[in-house]
Amino acid sequence: MLELKKRLSSILESPKHNTEEKLQKVCHLLDQEIPYFNWTGFYFKNGDKDELILGPYVGAPTDHTIIPYGKGICGQVAVSNETFIVPDVKLQDNYLSCSIDTKAEIVVPIFKNGVNIGQIDIDSHTLNPFTKEDLEMLEWLCHEVSKIV
Repeated sequence: MLELKKRLSSILESPKHNTEEKLQKVCHLLDQEIPYFNWTGFYFKNGDKDELILGPYVGAPTDHTIIPYGKGICGQVAVSNETFIVPDVKLQDNYLSCSIDTKAEIVVPIFKNGVNIGQIDIDSHTLNPFTKEDLEMLEWLCHEVSKIV
């Protein structure tokens, strides 16, 4: 995980790419390096609206380009300001299905100056795959991303 963090840092610190390109590269790296990360993307607050808009991502196309606050796991995290780990999406009442293959999801908020500005959303085709190390790495990543957005 330390090597992965170094590689993520070098992407985020690169002067050659704009923020969107950096976030896209982050998604690609996570997708390549962690086999059970099957859809990796960012959602950000859509201006003054109480909704999220899809940012850079890697994985199957999604219809969920706009998510109202409170709707689905991403919408819940936008309201709760807390990480949400779903070991089995079938057991969640408020789950927005992106793919029939998705079995688990983790959503970690991104804070800038104490305000929830977005999140990283990861879907997995594996039941209950997310580890404590994944959680710590994603929380670290969201803190680092907040510095460039």
